[in-house]
Amino acid sequence: MSRLLCALGLALLVAACGGGGPDISPGHLDNACSIARERPQYMRAFKQTERKWGVPVHVQMATIYQESRYVSDARTPHQYVLGVIPMGRQSSAFGYSQALDGTWEEYKRETGRSSARRDRIRDATDFMGWYMNKTRERNGVSLSDTRNQYLAYHEGHTGYARGSYNAKSWLVRVSDRVAARGEMYRRQLASCR
Repeated sequence: MSRLLCALGLALLVAACGGGGPDISPGHLDNACSIARERPQYMRAFKQTERKWGVPVHVQMATIYQESRYVSDARTPHQYVLGVIPMGRQSSAFGYSQALDGTWEEYKRETGRSSARRDRIRDATDFMGWYMNKTRERNGVSLSDTRNQYLAYHEGHTGYARGSYNAKSWLVRVSDRVAARGEMYRRQLASCR
């Protein structure tokens, strides 16, 4: 009987420690060259999206950093009533790109990518390329304008057009940080190719 309990305990311990893999972000998120070396599949996805949609790699990288810190199954925090009773998540945002359910479904319909998943980097970057192209078409934002692409990504095309971000000083500060990170990644990528 004690062997059975030991085996069960060991199995539970291994199961609790397992997983790790792709749900863990790369080790050095402030170094684009390190990300490229550690996760070559990320760079393949970024470059494929750049070729297909024209969105520069550094814009994609900075946006994914801000949205999910490169965690494939990232979700928004739970909301609580009275500070203790969980009431669900703040939004349906999920995955590397933090795409909302409705926007993700629209992307899959329009692109014919019915099997696309938000927790796969190549699908997440393709979604970003699709969305940022819509931002360029609807709002005239250059694909290399990291700051305004991020504002439109966060606020949605209509919200961006209305200037809803102007009432959110915290978001304007965040978009400036995203732009600075994008520029940092751009410089780093130029030196490590």
